[in-house]
Amino acid sequence: MRICIIAEGCYPYIVGGVSEWLNGLIHSYPEHEFVILSIVADRSMRGKYVYEIPENVTEIHELYLNDSDWGKRRARRRVRMNKREHQALLSLLLGEQIKWELLFDFFQKSGISLNDMLMGPDFLNAVTEYYKLNYNQMVFADFLWMLRSIYLPLFMALRMKIPKADIYHCTCTGYAGVLGSMAKYMYGGRLLISEHGVYTREREEELIKAKWVQGIYKDIWIEQFRKMSALAYDRADAVTCLYEHARELQTELGCDPNKIRIVPNGIEVEKFQNLPGKTENEKEYVNIGAVVRVTPIKDIMTMIQAFGFAKEMEPSLKLWIMGTCEEEDEYAKDCYELVRIMGISDVVFTGRVDVTEYYGKMDMLILTSISEGQPLTILEGFASCKPVIATDVGNCRGLILGENDDYGEAGIITRIMHVEEIAQAILTLAHDETLRSRMGENGLRRVVSRYRFEYLQDAYRDLYKKLAGEEETNGTENGGMEKWQA
Repeated sequence: MRICIIAEGCYPYIVGGVSEWLNGLIHSYPEHEFVILSIVADRSMRGKYVYEIPENVTEIHELYLNDSDWGKRRARRRVRMNKREHQALLSLLLGEQIKWELLFDFFQKSGISLNDMLMGPDFLNAVTEYYKLNYNQMVFADFLWMLRSIYLPLFMALRMKIPKADIYHCTCTGYAGVLGSMAKYMYGGRLLISEHGVYTREREEELIKAKWVQGIYKDIWIEQFRKMSALAYDRADAVTCLYEHARELQTELGCDPNKIRIVPNGIEVEKFQNLPGKTENEKEYVNIGAVVRVTPIKDIMTMIQAFGFAKEMEPSLKLWIMGTCEEEDEYAKDCYELVRIMGISDVVFTGRVDVTEYYGKMDMLILTSISEGQPLTILEGFASCKPVIATDVGNCRGLILGENDDYGEAGIITRIMHVEEIAQAILTLAHDETLRSRMGENGLRRVVSRYRFEYLQDAYRDLYKKLAGEEETNGTENGGMEKWQA
C-alpha cells in the first residue's frame, strides 16, 4: 500500500505533537510505503529535517506557500480562463457552489504563471465582480491587494504536482485538505483527514487576535479557511479527531458525522516509567517542567510571569523549559528578556533535549498554551506519574479531570493567560507533596487505561485497511466505510 502523508507546518521539519504522532505512525507500519508531501513556508527549510527519515519513506515533496513566481517574470506560458473557468474562479471568491474540479483542472495545466494570474485580467475581473457585490464601500486597490495575498497560497497549492498514492492522509483541512481533495479527484485514491486541533477554528482564533490584518479582512480570511475545510470534509472518505468536543466542532463546520471517528493520542507508556530521579543536590528544588516549543501559541510569557510570582512566595521553585527555541527566534528573545527584567532566578531553557532524562526529576509539569489539541506532554507526564497544570484549551480539561472515568483529578486546570491563577496552582502543588503523589497516580491509571500507543496503532491499521478495501465491505457503500464508532 502506498500512502501519501500531506503534512502542513510540521513533519519532518518542525518538532511538535503532530510531528511526533506522524513519526510514530510511519514507523508503526513498515509494510507500507509512505510518501511525504510537506507544506512549509519557504525554501529556507528545504532538506532541513529534524527527524531521521524512516526507510519506508520513499519520497519527500515540498510545497512552499511563500515561494512562487509572484513578483518575478519567468518564461512561463500565459494561460487565459475560458468562460466556465472564470465562473469557477468567481464561485470560489463568492463561496457559492464552488466548482473545484474546474479549478483543479485549470491550475494543473502546465506552465501557469501565478504572477500573470494574479496580475492579469482573469483575477482582476473576478475580484471586481466580487467587490461590487459585497464590498464596494472599501478602497478597491487595498481590497485587490488583500485578495491577492489571500489567494496566493491557495493557488500555489492548486498548482502543486502531487504524487500518486492509494491513500492520501492529511494532517488537517486547510491547504493540506485542498491537496488531498485534488489528489483524490485526479488519481482516485481514498482521502483520510486527521485533525489534532480543529484547523479552521484555530485559524479563526489566530486571525481574531492578529494585528497584521484588520476589520472586514479578518472575516474574508476566516471565510477562506472555511471554504477549504468544507472541501476537505466533503471529499474525505474518513475523518478522525482526538476527542468528543473536536468531533462536535467538525460536525458544526459541515463534516458528515458518519465519517468521523475519535482516535485519541497515544504514547509508549513504559518509555516514561522508572526514569532517573533527582540527585541529592537537586532535592532542594521543587522542579516544574514545561515540555514546549518556545512559541507564542504556547504562551511562554504567561508561564514565566506566573512562575515569577509563585517564586516570590516559594523560593525553592525551579522552572525547566524543555523545547526548541529556534522556531520563533524573536519570541524566544522576548522570553529571555522577560526573565531578565523580572529578575527571576532558576529559569532554565534547555533547548531540545531527551525529555526522558528530565521527567523523573520534575515534581510537576505545566502547559500554558492558548491553543492545543490533546497534548502528548500531558500524557507523558501522566506516564511519569507527575501532576500537570494546564490551561483550559483543547482536551486538557478532559485529560486532567477525566472523561467518563473515575480515576480522579490528575492536575489543575486554569484559565488562559491568567497569571495569578496559574501562580496559585503552582503553589498549591508545590506545598502539598501528598497531593502531587495522588494526582500523579491518577494520571498514570488514566494513561494506561485509555492512551496507549498500541491503541492508536490498531485504529489506524484498521482505517488504512478499510480505505484500501482490504476488509470485507459487508455490502456497505464506499468500500465498507460504515458509520464510525468512537
